[in-house]
Amino acid sequence: MIINQVIARVGAGVLLLATAGCNLENELDVVLPAYQNELVVEGYLEAGTLPRLTVLESGAYLPTPSASGQPTVTLPTAALPVLGIAGANGLGIKLPVDVTVNLTLPSGQVMPLRFAPGLDPTTGKYFTHIGTAPLTMQPGQRFALDVRDTRGHHITGTAGVPTFVPIDSARYGFNGLSGSDKKANFITRWTDVATTTDYYRLLLSNRRDPNDTERSYLFTDQFTNGQTFTALTTYRFEYGDTITATLFHMDPAYYAFQESVRGAILGNGNPLGQPARIRSTVQGGIGVFAVLVADRRTLILR
Repeated sequence: MIINQVIARVGAGVLLLATAGCNLENELDVVLPAYQNELVVEGYLEAGTLPRLTVLESGAYLPTPSASGQPTVTLPTAALPVLGIAGANGLGIKLPVDVTVNLTLPSGQVMPLRFAPGLDPTTGKYFTHIGTAPLTMQPGQRFALDVRDTRGHHITGTAGVPTFVPIDSARYGFNGLSGSDKKANFITRWTDVATTTDYYRLLLSNRRDPNDTERSYLFTDQFTNGQTFTALTTYRFEYGDTITATLFHMDPAYYAFQESVRGAILGNGNPLGQPARIRSTVQGGIGVFAVLVADRRTLILR
């Protein structure tokens, strides 16, 4: 009886608050500070591949919708050498065409990356600049990046080559159910390097759903130095799926970048969450420049 009375009082209070709230709505015009555009860089180096880099220009978080209600294209000019492509809601990309990119190799040789927008056939991602020769690299070596435009923007960054950490084993198991309830989990194991502080990213991609980017996991060896990592998923995969486990051994800056990206995704659109700023691995702009060293295992779930 007491519980019912409490529920009744709380319910009545909520109803009164909701009724009163209908008359408390008020629109506010929030004046946002002027936004200064920055260069945005995304570049990953891998042994045996041509270096590719994407350079864009950032825009306001809340863009101005198109007055015509139609997508718009802004062509580059001498005063503003930026190609702009935006949807009716104002969201789009800004592609600067006055950017010079140079990559300094561990030997000290400088490799210019020419402006030649295209699609990477391996990753399926677009790029804006490409190098002239495949890269060779050894653990411990460092690469340096220099990106600048004609309007005073200048990005610099360095990236080290991590050691290769192999996957010890990758396997799966079904839950013993049948029909649409039959699901599989996926287990990946690897051994941590005992002599260093290490950071890892495990990416599980599904050929049936190649755009799925939610199965990405970050690990450190803070409490498991020199031990075996066992990454176990829930029963979420289906019979016939082709799963590729990719284990990246990362440097600290790239790990911090990935952590901040995850925080920004979780905080975006959450009115109760704290804003999260991307921790770039470059200076003078926004973005990431890293060397990828990875091992891969692919299994068909049958």
